[in-house]
Amino acid sequence: MGGNERTPRRLPPGGRRGGPMTGVGAPAEKPLDFGPSARRLLGLLRPHRGRLVAVVALAVGGVGLSAVGPLILGYATDLIFGGVLSRQFPAGLTTEEAVARARAAGDDTLADLIARMDVVPGAGIDLDRLGQVLLLALGLFLLASLLTWVQGHVLTGVVQRTVQRLRADVAAKLHRLPLPYFDRQPRGELLSRVTNDIDNVAQSLQQTLSQLLTSALTVLGAVVMMLVVSPLLTALTLLAIPASVLVTRQVAKRSQRQFVAQWTYTGQLNALVEEAYTGHELVKVFGRQREAEAAFAAKNEELYRAGFGAQFVSGIIMPALMFVGNLGYVLVAVVGGLRVAAGAMSLGEVQAFIHYSRQFTHPLTQFASMINLLQSGVASAERVFAVLDAPEQTPDPVAQEPAPVVTQRTGRPAGRVATGRVEFEKVSFRYDPDRPLIEDLSLVAEPGHTVAIVGPTGAGKTTLVNLVLRFYELDAGRITLDGVDITELRRDDLRGRIGMVLQDTWLFGGTIRENIAYGRPDATEEEILAAARATFVDRFVRSLPDGYDTAIDSEGGNVSAGEKQLITIARAFLAEPSLLILDEATSSVDTRTEVLVQQAMAALRSDRTSFVIAHRLSTIRDADLILMMEQGRIVEQGTHEDLLAVEGAYHRLYHAQFSAPVQDDPSAVQDDPSAVQDAAPAR
Repeated sequence: MGGNERTPRRLPPGGRRGGPMTGVGAPAEKPLDFGPSARRLLGLLRPHRGRLVAVVALAVGGVGLSAVGPLILGYATDLIFGGVLSRQFPAGLTTEEAVARARAAGDDTLADLIARMDVVPGAGIDLDRLGQVLLLALGLFLLASLLTWVQGHVLTGVVQRTVQRLRADVAAKLHRLPLPYFDRQPRGELLSRVTNDIDNVAQSLQQTLSQLLTSALTVLGAVVMMLVVSPLLTALTLLAIPASVLVTRQVAKRSQRQFVAQWTYTGQLNALVEEAYTGHELVKVFGRQREAEAAFAAKNEELYRAGFGAQFVSGIIMPALMFVGNLGYVLVAVVGGLRVAAGAMSLGEVQAFIHYSRQFTHPLTQFASMINLLQSGVASAERVFAVLDAPEQTPDPVAQEPAPVVTQRTGRPAGRVATGRVEFEKVSFRYDPDRPLIEDLSLVAEPGHTVAIVGPTGAGKTTLVNLVLRFYELDAGRITLDGVDITELRRDDLRGRIGMVLQDTWLFGGTIRENIAYGRPDATEEEILAAARATFVDRFVRSLPDGYDTAIDSEGGNVSAGEKQLITIARAFLAEPSLLILDEATSSVDTRTEVLVQQAMAALRSDRTSFVIAHRLSTIRDADLILMMEQGRIVEQGTHEDLLAVEGAYHRLYHAQFSAPVQDDPSAVQDDPSAVQDAAPAR
């Protein structure tokens, strides 16, 4: 907008504005509320309950088949070991006779092994039976892998659809947020939330959901199978659980706030880079490269420390749990060996149990490797939820339908003609509740009239037109358009009847034709060319190699500042609104072009009400009404000649603008100090 009055002079606590040093030294956000945020994140998956049930069923099938595999491999081990033992006895003996002979020889351990494993003396290894068992194990593992692959495929679809909906919700939310929200949010910080944080949520959900589900089922299956094989060894293995939980809880508690700080500093660093890049010309002109680099280095150092702390602290979990798991593994191996020696277990059962104990401890270690990703994802989700939970602008009314606008050129739908009469009735507004800006303001803009608004910076000029557009809501009073309170109109319908040309031009990535047609997408080629000719865009476009198909970027780098302004004026011309707002619209146009544009604007304003915000008083001499504003109040109003005759605030501003440059006598300032005050804002 043209002027600083659009944004509050003093932001409320926590508010941040743009600038080269945005975010530096800003306080860290509150610690992550992990539980509620995690539950809300998982709640986003609720629309895909059916697929999630299928994911769970596939995971149960895959883990169940994998759990049976070690028991079958243990049986194969018993077949091999039993075949080796059987060769120590001649064929023809029964198993009982082989056991008795071993005991008679004083080898009770061998006797217990033969009895436990049902060895057939002299038979050797049953290769046919061993092959069948191994083929069965191979089939089970292949089927388990297939089920796991299908599970991953379905879960990927669920996660990506969920994140797609989350992005859509955030995008829709941004359109429902009031302008003050964006005033208080650095653009880089907001972009980080809707890009980096959502991507991190997607990555976290994709990796953690599958592994958490598989890990939980694997632990459950391993415990069941361990109980089947040996309740004693199972009890010894389960002793690792309390130690693992204690280690995980203590470390996770310390890493939570580190992850919140990491993503907070990421957003602040993005804001810093975005603003330094957007204003890189100013940074170079004023020689502030070193300061910008120092601010970046300081914020980058904060991000490094937070990221290092988060990753290092959470990274302690995995080696700690591996140590606890290895202690359990050693305990199982020792006790299992003693049980085999005592004949209470077979070698294959011990082998299977050791495999199950690894299946039991591995998911715990795997969970430890996911804990940092999980916390990082929930921290990002909380930042995204903060955007989704931000207070929205007041909802549009649904009962009142605005009258369609009829213009002579386009022949829009028939109905009551909106003449563009605007009335302010005792309007009060302030950005900061503790600092008044506009108080008890009343004015009437008659249909077809041009109302110029002048005054020093911060007087409330741009704020006045922003209130007409309902970018901000009034604190008191009301504004009517053709007798209808603007709060009774839908915002889209209200703004559809208003055209605006800003001092700070903005072009979208696309062709010149597309940028002009942005004012009315359904416009014909003839209407676009007519608007371009009326605003003298056609004059310079014809000299371009690609004409109206010339591609321009969002910065408009391949057209001059004046040409950008002409394109935005053509955009407003094409929209043919009933109410026109010009915020220093000719500030970037050369003197010759300004005369031509003024002529075009005169034709454009002929049948509609116009608000013109001007700093160059020479551009508004022919206005039907000039409003002189100071500190949110209209102190004078009238025509150019009338206000000069009064010799008040407008008179001082006018002569300060045109006379101050040739006033070389310093004593004049001493004689009239107010001249400095009046002239300063006009420079």
